[in-house]
Amino acid sequence: MRAITNINDNWFFNKSEELPSSLPENWERITLPHTWNNIDGMDGGNDYYRGKCTYTRLINKKDLPKEEEHFLEINGANSSSFVYLNGEKINEHHGGYSTFRTPLSLKDGDNLLSIVVDNSPSNTVYPQTADFTFYGGLYRDVNIISLPSSHFDTEYYGGPGIKATPYVDGRVEVEVYVKGSFDSIRYTIIDREGKEIIKEESNETTHTLTLSSPHLWNGKKDPYLYTLKASLISGDTEKDTVSVDIGFRSFVIDSERGFILNGEEYPLRGVSRHQDRWGKGNAITKEDHDEDMALILEMGANTVRLAHYQHDQYFYSLCDKFGLIVWAEIPYISQHMPSGRDNTISQMKELIVQNYNHPSIIVWGLSNEITMNGADDSDMLSNHHILNNLCHAMDKTRLTTMAVLTTCKPEKEIVHITDVVSYNHYFGWYGGEIEDNAVWFDDFHKRFPDTPIGCSEYGCEALNWHSSKPEQGDYTEEYQAYYHEEMIKTFFSRPYIWATHAWNMFDFGADARGEGGENGQNHKGLVTIDRKYKKDSFYAYKAWLSEEKFVHICSKRYVDRVENPTLIKVYSNMPEVSLFVNGELLETKKADDHFFSFSVPNEGETIIKAKAGDLEDESRIRKVEVFNEEYRLKEKGAILNWFDITEKDGYCSLNTKINEIMKSTKGRLVLIFFIMRKLKTMKKKSVKNSSDSASSMLKNKDTMKMIGSFTILRISSMAGTVGMKFTKEELLTLNKKLNKVKLK
Repeated sequence: MRAITNINDNWFFNKSEELPSSLPENWERITLPHTWNNIDGMDGGNDYYRGKCTYTRLINKKDLPKEEEHFLEINGANSSSFVYLNGEKINEHHGGYSTFRTPLSLKDGDNLLSIVVDNSPSNTVYPQTADFTFYGGLYRDVNIISLPSSHFDTEYYGGPGIKATPYVDGRVEVEVYVKGSFDSIRYTIIDREGKEIIKEESNETTHTLTLSSPHLWNGKKDPYLYTLKASLISGDTEKDTVSVDIGFRSFVIDSERGFILNGEEYPLRGVSRHQDRWGKGNAITKEDHDEDMALILEMGANTVRLAHYQHDQYFYSLCDKFGLIVWAEIPYISQHMPSGRDNTISQMKELIVQNYNHPSIIVWGLSNEITMNGADDSDMLSNHHILNNLCHAMDKTRLTTMAVLTTCKPEKEIVHITDVVSYNHYFGWYGGEIEDNAVWFDDFHKRFPDTPIGCSEYGCEALNWHSSKPEQGDYTEEYQAYYHEEMIKTFFSRPYIWATHAWNMFDFGADARGEGGENGQNHKGLVTIDRKYKKDSFYAYKAWLSEEKFVHICSKRYVDRVENPTLIKVYSNMPEVSLFVNGELLETKKADDHFFSFSVPNEGETIIKAKAGDLEDESRIRKVEVFNEEYRLKEKGAILNWFDITEKDGYCSLNTKINEIMKSTKGRLVLIFFIMRKLKTMKKKSVKNSSDSASSMLKNKDTMKMIGSFTILRISSMAGTVGMKFTKEELLTLNKKLNKVKLK
């Protein structure tokens, strides 16, 4: 019978591609999951190690179950892997987020297993250009599966060997993949209470079971799961067994009514998720996955976009168990590579085969922001048509989608390839105004009334900076909270928007980033990367989405305040909130939008308490005469900060917004000359891909319009995401030239 042996322990690791001929006791001893980028992958500078590293350990056949065949199972190795047994290469795999398996021909006694893992840049394996760290390593479980010679196929795209398609009328179409001979296959359906409700045998690898009046899987309301078990029978012996959880559900995505689950409107409002953590990178545990799920559920989300790659099977199973609706996708992202087509196809096949049985998944995502360098590339369009057709051929029950960049015009062919579509919009953060979101979506819906439209990313960054007058680009917790308040009211009042996924549930590693005062991370999360602090915006969503009653006072970390009176915000899903100041009732308010605002006297030390029914929350403020500079953004390790820059009244500087500089001919020339000179330098230094990417963005009028509200300083701090780095001398030279350009 099938047996799985975990081999996460007793590995030796070396930061090279050296293949040992015997156990290298002098190498670093490690336990999986493991990544070599857990520190340098999120400390900034875009200089984390990308290359080949080697893992090795001994496998003794006598330590394994006595079966006829053994398979190595690797559940995640980023990005390419080369497997060696006793010095001989036995397999390779390209794609860092999916499971793959390899037959092991083990000799008696010790066998030396070595795995070379490579996350170096490549023009054939995705992802290569993206705003997150590509952590290298064996960062998920590694197992050995021991099997008889007749067994359910373990090598078919790394899948479970069984494919089940349940329908709400009770039919379950089953297909299994088998290696070796057998007499029959026994199919069993078990309910949640453990009762066998159907048991049938067939000598075919396809079979249809029919369940009378199935209990439907109904999202978070009632995520009812059955277990489907298939057993391979030879004579009177059960040779091998596999089982999967299944759910009976139907869904429709309507261009007017949004998402419809089992015949009822079920608006999808949730988040996107990256899997990494502080100090761990992608090498996380089941306990980490459990905590992520608990936080998403606490916030009240009913959907999650698992971006930008295939996540751990364990997390998809958690989504099944708790009823979250899932968008699953491959890492075909940012920049199309003509030589990467085969890799997009293989990664899509693995995504679908490995995840087909999860009832939580409703769409397959083809790509993300792939039009960053333009939307009309014929090879890119062809690649998308191939992937779209592949998804429909492999799965006739689900729809396809993609996440489109703001700058891609809605009439472009790429936008209309998939069944449904979503856009990544950052109006109110990366240029534009928050109000532009409503205008854009209403215009799209008017122009393309038959195309279901969603928002796959929106958000803004927040760290421990604070202001009583928050504004776009200040990285304060207050601006992020205000931004999400407005986005909630925009999206949740538009039923035609089929899904919204806030970017992001958690801060995540992006080593190329150097902004916000903490380099190496994207800080758009509603929760910090260590999962220890829920930002105020987390509670804004909880007020709208969660049934758990609560009350939360915002800006608790913003204690010292100059103004008197000062604004205090409270979020709650209770009908009214009472605010007490130093024990005295100040005011009781109702708020239909769940966002309560109070004007609070600020004199000396003040204890503030919010009460809603039996619930309460407490914070404090303190009157100061001068603004506490500890609350104002200062870039950690920055080349320059805003206060280091020479400014002249009536003239431009690095602190001036781009659209203000561009109003004058002289300002435009100064900027164009500076950028073109920088691009020329990059090409000379053989950073052609980064140079081409930056050049394409600068030529895109829509991109330039979007970033018009950025200051030059802010743009320079973000330029690392496209491989462009500025020196202090370059920026100060530019500032001198801008100081001669009059503001208009």
